[in-house]
Parts: sequence; C-alpha cells; structure tokens
Amino acid sequence: MTLDILYFAWLRERIGLPKERVETDASSVADLVDQLRAREERYAAAFADLSALRVAVDQELMDFDASLSGAREVAFFPPMTGG
Repeated sequence: MTLDILYFAWLRERIGLPKERVETDASSVADLVDQLRAREERYAAAFADLSALRVAVDQELMDFDASLSGAREVAFFPPMTGG
C-alpha cells in the first residue's frame, strides 16, 4: 500500500521532510514506525521516544497499535504544536 506520511514540528526537523509518500506492507502504525526506524538513523532518532508523539490516521487521532487497513495518510506530531 502507498501512504502519505506527514511530519510536524521537531519531528519534521529531525527527519528533514514535511511529508513523503511511502510504499509499505505495515499492518499497524507501530509496524510502520518500525519500518521507518530501520530506514535511516534520522528516523530512528525521530521515533526514539513514542511517548513524545501522537499519530493521526486519515486525520483521526489513533494509538500506535491502530490498523492501517484502508488508510491513505498518517501524520506524526508532538502533543502540542504551534500555529
């Protein structure tokens, strides 16, 4: 499946991208995070502490164990973001 992944605030700065399109076979957000961590050190650093992150799947807040079945977009962001 192809997912659009959005990164906000310090996560965007650590990864160096505001968004990207990713081919993945991840079945859950946690699986997707594991795949991203394995890509490069910058992803591993960005996702080192999941307690400092929130995730939305198709613009709905979810837990990291949420399914990606049918999802088109995943957004990662800190609990509070500025405008």
